[in-house]
Amino acid sequence: KMTFEAPDLEKVPCLGLAMECARRGGTATTILSAANEVAVALFLQKRLGYTEIYEQVARALDGMEIVSKPDLEEILEADQKARIFVREHVN
Repeated sequence: KMTFEAPDLEKVPCLGLAMECARRGGTATTILSAANEVAVALFLQKRLGYTEIYEQVARALDGMEIVSKPDLEEILEADQKARIFVREHVN
C-alpha cells in the first residue's frame, strides 16, 4: 500500500518553484531548469551554498522575461540567458 502526503514546500522550496513554473508555462520551466543546473554546478564547485541554489533560481525567474507561447528559438534563448543570469549574479 502506498500513501502520499502533501509536500512541505517550506522544506523543499524548489519544488514550490517548479510547481509554480508548471502552472505558469511558457519559458518559465526552461528558466527554472537552466538556472538550477548552473546553481547546482556552482554548489558542487563550492562556489555557492546549498540554500543559495533556491535563491539563484528564484532570482532568475523574477529577473527574466517569461515568454508565454515560445517557439524553439525563444526556448533555447531563455535557456542560455538563464545560465548567464545565474553566473553573473553569484557573489
